[in-house]
Amino acid sequence: MNDTLVTLVGCVATQIDYKETATGPSARFRFAVTPRYFDRRKEAWADGPTSFYTVWARRVLAVNLAGSVAVGEPLVVHGRLRVRDDPPDGEGNRWFSADIDAIAIGHDLNRGTAAFRRVVKADPPLMLTQKAAVV
Repeated sequence: MNDTLVTLVGCVATQIDYKETATGPSARFRFAVTPRYFDRRKEAWADGPTSFYTVWARRVLAVNLAGSVAVGEPLVVHGRLRVRDDPPDGEGNRWFSADIDAIAIGHDLNRGTAAFRRVVKADPPLMLTQKAAVV
């Protein structure tokens, strides 16, 4: 499969929107990426234009994301780039948006510290145990 994999460094711009769906947990948020460069004329660091991405997380990554991340926190996001071309609106304007289907998300340790806590898997639900006993 030919996917475009990207790694972005930026900050969480919106609250995590977490939902339980029929296909499993899903979470999304807006991610702001602002490049920095050294302006030789001014002899100082400067910010470039900010780009915004919608980051999608699924399954266990969505659950852990919702319990670990808040607005404004610096993150590193790695995933598949998806560019959407929305149909023209009533005025003929075409809109493009960039989504990231996340594979991995973590705090940017260049900007602070973090304490990792491994998720302990719970016992299987009672229904699964009963079905196994019947078979």
